[in-house]
Amino acid sequence: MAAGGQQRRVRAAGSARRTYAAGTRRAVAKRGNGGQRSRFSAVRILLVVLMVVAGVKLVQVQWFEAPTLSAAAERQRTLTIDIPAQRGSIVDRKGAKLAFSVETRTLSVNLRALHKSMDEYAKAHPGTDKNFETQVREAAKYIAQKVPNLTTEQEQLKLLHKSQSFTYLVDDVEPSVADGIVEQFPWISVEKRAKREYPGDTLASNIVGLANWRMDDPDVSKHNLHGVVGLEGSRDTDLAGTPGREIVNTQNGNNNLYLPGTEHVLQAAVPGSDVELTLDSDLQYEVQRQLSDYVAQSNAKGGQAVIMDAKTGEVYALADDKTFNPNDPSTLQSDLLNDRPVTTPYEPGSVNKVVTATAAIDSGIASPTSTVQVPGTIKIADRTVHDAWTHGTQTFTTTGVFAKSSNVGTLELAQKVGQDRYLDMLKKFGIGQKTGIGLPGESPGYVPARDQWSASTFGNLPIGQGLSMTVVQMAGMYQAIANDGLRVQPRIVKSEKKPDGTVVPEPAPKTEQVVSPQTAKTVRDMLRAVVQNAKSPNAGTAPSAALEGYQISGKTGTGQQIDPRTKAYSGSLANITFAGILPADNPRFVVGIRLDAPDTTLPAGHSAGPLFHSIASYLAQRYDIPVSNEPSPVVPLVLP
Repeated sequence: MAAGGQQRRVRAAGSARRTYAAGTRRAVAKRGNGGQRSRFSAVRILLVVLMVVAGVKLVQVQWFEAPTLSAAAERQRTLTIDIPAQRGSIVDRKGAKLAFSVETRTLSVNLRALHKSMDEYAKAHPGTDKNFETQVREAAKYIAQKVPNLTTEQEQLKLLHKSQSFTYLVDDVEPSVADGIVEQFPWISVEKRAKREYPGDTLASNIVGLANWRMDDPDVSKHNLHGVVGLEGSRDTDLAGTPGREIVNTQNGNNNLYLPGTEHVLQAAVPGSDVELTLDSDLQYEVQRQLSDYVAQSNAKGGQAVIMDAKTGEVYALADDKTFNPNDPSTLQSDLLNDRPVTTPYEPGSVNKVVTATAAIDSGIASPTSTVQVPGTIKIADRTVHDAWTHGTQTFTTTGVFAKSSNVGTLELAQKVGQDRYLDMLKKFGIGQKTGIGLPGESPGYVPARDQWSASTFGNLPIGQGLSMTVVQMAGMYQAIANDGLRVQPRIVKSEKKPDGTVVPEPAPKTEQVVSPQTAKTVRDMLRAVVQNAKSPNAGTAPSAALEGYQISGKTGTGQQIDPRTKAYSGSLANITFAGILPADNPRFVVGIRLDAPDTTLPAGHSAGPLFHSIASYLAQRYDIPVSNEPSPVVPLVLP
């Protein structure tokens, strides 16, 4: 009973458990599966959201931000560099270089960045001896050792300790040397530049001028060699060329270290054109040397000279005893940079008498052998004009008036020519007008306007006072006489050679027929008597200018200068001039010379004839000029 009751209780219990488990298990199972599915769904939704966000970001990066990010990355490893254009050379008529360019480097430092990087390094490496001070001392010593001709260790230390945030260290460093310095000290920056070389130093420097590296333009791409004075300045557009640009890869983003072979040219630099001159550099050197020596011998303030082709007007030499050395900054003084043969007019004196001689012959007023009664003085308005020597009334031939340089005889002939005809001839010779030689700063000289003439003006002009001209203008008058009356515009630039090798000649020079060929030849023959060496009174004013074997025509001049103290004509200060033609019977060259206030008591200061003789001798040898077929005839100048 007990057992049966127990069994019934067990069964009852078992039966009750089964009933609970069946109902409950189904409900629990249902609830449990639903929760798991919910968790899976949430995870799936989260994953989808994340993928969508990532996709959107990817699209944003790849499509919308790609150019910006790419440019930023590119900037971290590339650098855009301006490529200076190669400046054209200036060469003489035979191709000898008077000016050319070489590539250089300039070193600089960002001192603020260097201080910061060294401070950070010192903090990160306690106890290190590498700091700003040790670095700059090592760099200063190293740079001075590598370029001892450009700087010193002390100079570099001073620059590296400047209070500014940036400083240039040294210019004109050879590219390979600069690369070595930057490799040793990566914090040093390097800039591509160029330097102008003048192999002749002072040779033709007043003509060629000077170019240097200019950084005054706000456009960095235009920082380049640019002309300052002379042809370097006036022909700067032709010489300069057009700069270019390139991209290079940098090492670890360091703009100072370029990776070789990574250069990519964005815009190629276009070189400048070469400028060919009419100058003969050897002749130019010789004329500069002889002129400087003669100025010293005559104790003159200065002197200028020009040699011109008698037919073409091409200038073979143009010299000033005062010049500068473009390779030496200490000589770059304003008074030395001046190109006086074209910029500085002066009163020429009797060398201007060729105008009266030409007008008298051309108008038929006189012939070489016709005579003029010449007293010792002549009165023009309120002025009394006399000759350089005392004499009574004498009978001069027309040739003698100019060979002896008689002021009185010249004024007598000028009065017969007339003021208007004289002024017209003066203009035909180009006086009072720029020659157009092609050099900057040219002066036109001065001729008073006709309506401004006083009663005594015509007592001055025919003898070369009261008007002014440059050495080039003076030589130009005699070029017309040498060239059968045809005056040719003088020029000093012959052609321009483009980067592609094309040669572009300068425009043809302007010409003007001053007088007929016969008149020019007659005057040229008359002026041979100037160098005539005969017994007094038939000696010319410059026998010392004669050159054995050659007929020489020429004219001396002594033009009074204004005394700066009294503002009146000085009795001791003068312009001593000479213009000559070599040879007179077949003209090849014209030479013009001016001495500024020499000591006229000295043999060299009394006349420029000896200097002409020396220059003419060199010309005859250098250019193998054939000797004249016969010597100049000795002609009477003053008749008994």
